[in-house]
Amino acid sequence: MIEVRFKRPAMRLGIETLARSSVARRIAFLAAASMIVPLGGCVTSTHLGSSDLKRISGRTYVIVGASSGFGKGVALRLGRERANVVIAARRTELLEQIATDIRTSGGTALVVATDASKAEDIDALAKAAVRRFGRIDVWMNVAGVGAIGRFWEIPVQDYSRLIDINVKGVIYGSHAALLQFITQGQGTLLNVGSIDSEVPLAYQAVYAASKASVLSLARSVNQEIRHAGYAKTIKISTIMPWAADTPWWPHAANYSGHAPRMAMMDPPEKVVEAIVWASLHPREELPVGWKAQASYSMHHMLPDLTERISANVQRAELKKGAPMPPTSGSLYQPMKEGVSVDGGIRTRMRAEDEAGAPAPM
Repeated sequence: MIEVRFKRPAMRLGIETLARSSVARRIAFLAAASMIVPLGGCVTSTHLGSSDLKRISGRTYVIVGASSGFGKGVALRLGRERANVVIAARRTELLEQIATDIRTSGGTALVVATDASKAEDIDALAKAAVRRFGRIDVWMNVAGVGAIGRFWEIPVQDYSRLIDINVKGVIYGSHAALLQFITQGQGTLLNVGSIDSEVPLAYQAVYAASKASVLSLARSVNQEIRHAGYAKTIKISTIMPWAADTPWWPHAANYSGHAPRMAMMDPPEKVVEAIVWASLHPREELPVGWKAQASYSMHHMLPDLTERISANVQRAELKKGAPMPPTSGSLYQPMKEGVSVDGGIRTRMRAEDEAGAPAPM
């Protein structure tokens, strides 16, 4: 880690002034941070070449959280490349539609109704995949839910449920996957974290904490894999995207009083491609795109400033959101809304920006 200390009063004053500056200037600062990325690591290209696509055919992928968003996008992408795709989620009727699309495009699909927070469901999922295809080449833990608002204004039972899905679900899935990988001698585990895994985010405190747990879990287990002598054949990767336009936003519990937003959202296809790429070229940690890489690198160099800017941007964005009553989202029961890969959030944000008149927060 690179630690930067500011000893001169003028330099400290400049940093404090920047942290208090306008939202536009803060966003410009994050953009400028991309110029410093080489100090913390270059942005990884996740473009899928023709040779990559050929390697997908015939491989068996398990996707936990495949009914919408990244999971659905990855399932359909793999299906087009003739993979064996085991799709798991709570919304079984949506999985059946996705399975039909996978088969139509040339892939093979298996639907397994699964609640990621239940260890018995994950165990049954792993057994069903091996029973049908004989092995699991890649296991993807994609399922995740959010909770937006001030920490003390969100019911504690909502936090408990969020941890059940985001943390326990990843633990259960990782455990099942690794048991199978050790049995068969190889495999790749992909856990979808977030740039919040590295950079804590105000108004999403427990969600950010859950994603930090995902990253910490992978870092620890990677060392155990190394000690056990499996490092060359078993890979564990944490995918860390920037905020992306998926149904995650309407599915999140929300007690902020405003429709959820985030600055400079990425299209979901960018993250879908990165996840598929990582299944072929696993990296221990993969920030997706320049914004995620810049935030990741800047947090190592200027943690306090990066967190302050992130919090201020998040508050400013939420203020622009249309009024919204409190909701627990999809924490306890699946929602009928939000069945696509794209969430339509950027379109809504443009309409809110045109309407103006942000509400207090």
